[in-house]
Amino acid sequence: MTSLDLDWIREQFPALQQELNGQPIVFFDGPGGTQVPRTSIAAMGDYLLHSNANAHGAFLTSAQTDGLIASARSAVASLLGCDADEVVFGANMTTLTFAISRAIGRELQPGDEIIVTRLDHDANVTPWSTLAAEGVVLRVVDINSQDCTLDMDSLEQMVNERTRVVAIGYASNAVGTINDIATVVRVAHAVGALVFVDAVHYVPHGPIDVQTLDCDFLTCSAYKFFGPHIGILYGKRRHLARLLPYKVRPTPDDVPGRWETGTQNHEGMAGLIATLHYLTELGHRISPQLGNRAALIQAMEAIQHYERKLARLLIPGLLQIPDLTIYGITEPSRFSWRTPTVALRLKGQTPYAVAKELGDRGIFVWHGNFYALGLTQRLELEASGGFVRIGLVHYNTEAEVNRLLKALNEITTSHFHLNRG
Repeated sequence: MTSLDLDWIREQFPALQQELNGQPIVFFDGPGGTQVPRTSIAAMGDYLLHSNANAHGAFLTSAQTDGLIASARSAVASLLGCDADEVVFGANMTTLTFAISRAIGRELQPGDEIIVTRLDHDANVTPWSTLAAEGVVLRVVDINSQDCTLDMDSLEQMVNERTRVVAIGYASNAVGTINDIATVVRVAHAVGALVFVDAVHYVPHGPIDVQTLDCDFLTCSAYKFFGPHIGILYGKRRHLARLLPYKVRPTPDDVPGRWETGTQNHEGMAGLIATLHYLTELGHRISPQLGNRAALIQAMEAIQHYERKLARLLIPGLLQIPDLTIYGITEPSRFSWRTPTVALRLKGQTPYAVAKELGDRGIFVWHGNFYALGLTQRLELEASGGFVRIGLVHYNTEAEVNRLLKALNEITTSHFHLNRG
């Protein structure tokens, strides 16, 4: 695996040049939304300046918008390994999930079952739980609390002839755990159940191929993989054509347009195309002879390899800090089952206080439950503020990780002396 050119990568992200109190800002807030390449920013501005029009008009700028939408579908299809007409755009993952869950709900009967997990973002729980009003039974898979992994034995036992949907995250946005999607799909499909995968957190960290996964639906968000605010849904064509969406009457009934409510975020699509061009170029810088889909896979594999290297620096370093607890997988031998997203707490300090102290030092991290409400409740951390979340992506560096470790050690030491005093 050829190493990533970190200097070139960081040059593509103008936000990384910002400083606070004379020091470069460290962006460890990736799971909440990554920074954006300059080419994506420029593409959005260029669209608004030269092509800003609604779709399907009989004039130039509208025709350009039609072409933009088609190009955006093709670009996302290259990322996910699907056909362009299996790509649906929307406001965000949550809105798209509500749209699909409501449509599936039309077909369900009282007593039908849907399986969700305690590890998931609530956007892949509440849209399904609302169907309980129609008599649908919601079953919840528990976690192994010692390492925040799913209880897969429990999940397999839950799946039965009444199961209609298994809704599961590809990776936890709170603690980084990567789930065994292949096994979930195999077990669910054996009883004829659909599998809905929330891949929002996974897509920035590794390659994905929906054909190999064989899931029925998969969602992600461009804002979480270096693009603008735009939600993405993959659905198998036969499901998108068969299910009846909630839509206004004049909208088309073809796939995928029947699932896209109202005017889409066209400037966001322009930025998304540029983001995917950036990732493709990253792959071509490693292997110039590859086609676009292969280059995207190459880029994501290189990103995954590099981020695991960062995790092997970060997590052992965190484990050396007194009174610090990590929630999730910590053994390097199991890092293939986690992303470089780490949830932690410091004894005697609220997550907000730790995040604020780091933020004042120019190290930006998140605090709270990150909408993974089932997880913080299960670990009895919701009432006390949830976690501190450190989220690395491929534009972060070893020097930034070492700066974080130094800061956390100083915060722990100063808190110890303050309490003793």
